[in-house]
Amino acid sequence: MIGIIDYGMGNLRSVENALCKLGREYIITSDKNVLDQCERLILPGVGAFGDCAENLKKAGLFDWIRESAQKGKPLLGICLGMQMLFEDSEEKGMHEGLCLLKGHVRFMEDTSVSIPEIGWNELVFAKKLPIDLSPRPYVYYVHSYYAQDVDPEDLVAYSEYGNMKITGIVKKGNIMGCQFHPEKSGRDGLKILQHFTEADL
Repeated sequence: MIGIIDYGMGNLRSVENALCKLGREYIITSDKNVLDQCERLILPGVGAFGDCAENLKKAGLFDWIRESAQKGKPLLGICLGMQMLFEDSEEKGMHEGLCLLKGHVRFMEDTSVSIPEIGWNELVFAKKLPIDLSPRPYVYYVHSYYAQDVDPEDLVAYSEYGNMKITGIVKKGNIMGCQFHPEKSGRDGLKILQHFTEADL
């Protein structure tokens, strides 16, 4: 069973639809007792970092997610959910993240391109994952902030946007993150999501 964490501001339905296409059993909930019984967790996200952290804390999920991941439960962060995996974000002030991965979320300062980045971008792999993807996979981004100073050991894939190297996929043991929306990225996105739901992390 996959637990989709509901904290009031995630892209729940698109993730739900993707898991349905993959034939995966899932539940959408904010109940820690129910999430405890799930084999894997997905932390989706749309909106501002500070609001996300505050909502998770109000729901009693902030520390619980960190502790669950530290104990070895597979966790996938999507978009804002991935940003929450890092140490902090400068979005509308400084806010502490879950500190599960090294790195800081910063504004995309590049006047040569449009901010936010909205649309498809090529995913370039720094490390190979055992996934049958297209030779040049494109994925769908919607964001104005991205992770910097990421541990090279955790960086799996990135996309180039203007003069920036956008952290696309990170992975450290049982913890995985996608800055883009795999559930909205066609066949390749579904393959990446499938990898998280099936692989021995």
